[in-house]
Amino acid sequence: MPNLPALEITDLRKTYDNGVEALKGVSLRVEPGDFYALLGPNGAGKSTLIGITSSLVNKSAGEVKVFGVDLHANRSEAMRLVGLVPQEINFNMFEQPLDILVNYAGFYGIPRAEALVRAEEELKKAQLWDKARKMSRTLSGGMKRRLMIARAMMTRPKLLILDEPTAGVDIEIRRGMWKTLKEVNAAGTTVILTTHYLEEAESLCRNLAIIDKGRIIEQGPMKTLLAKLDVEGFLLDIDGTLPATLPTIEGATLLAEDAHTLDIEMPREMDLNRVFAALAAANIRVRSMRTKSNRLEELFVRLTGQPEQAA
Repeated sequence: MPNLPALEITDLRKTYDNGVEALKGVSLRVEPGDFYALLGPNGAGKSTLIGITSSLVNKSAGEVKVFGVDLHANRSEAMRLVGLVPQEINFNMFEQPLDILVNYAGFYGIPRAEALVRAEEELKKAQLWDKARKMSRTLSGGMKRRLMIARAMMTRPKLLILDEPTAGVDIEIRRGMWKTLKEVNAAGTTVILTTHYLEEAESLCRNLAIIDKGRIIEQGPMKTLLAKLDVEGFLLDIDGTLPATLPTIEGATLLAEDAHTLDIEMPREMDLNRVFAALAAANIRVRSMRTKSNRLEELFVRLTGQPEQAA
């Protein structure tokens, strides 16, 4: 099994009863132990792809294998290898976390004694053991998200799929989730993440696929894809106030973000010293500089022609 891909999708197609062709021959391969991002705009086909892979949506054609197990031919065996964390919180708020995990394990035929041991282990990993006997509705938003991951891990999945796991949560909770997911991946579980927070994918994932209008339009190592960008954006904090007329720097685009901030886009190969010299000649003194936006977002906009959105 270690030599088999964690997920192998070949020419996957899905046409709904209303005639909408959601997937138009999608193929991708996720290696064991990878942390993989699936990105795409609203309606691109991400949710359909995840639905088919987790056996919640029926395919129209194509093949899905999880660690070499054909999902269509051996659904039960394949699903024992997969854990799913949906976007929406879908456990009973009036149940206790310990019961939620034990009952979930029971659906997969795990004996109660073993389920109790696993539940304690997963709740401790999720830093929720002290909440094991509290009503789940009393948990904070971040705790509920961690409980969802703990529940999915009860079956010891080799492949964990997360559909927008940090949607609608604040940055503190999101970064806590990142830490949890990194630990899950470091322990050997292959992780596939769909997200509309592009900095999340860039921070966590080693490989990615971008889907648009039912087709994979780009896939490969994160670093390789980001290297395709030939433009970088910066925000320059200026001492004093920007002049009414900005200088012209050949090859670069300058815009006043506000009276004290200069927005500049320039080719990656352009010498920054030339930019600073031109600004100094125009009596513009740069106090500090920061990256304007993450490079993955620039790549996404360039490939699809539109900003990333939630799906």
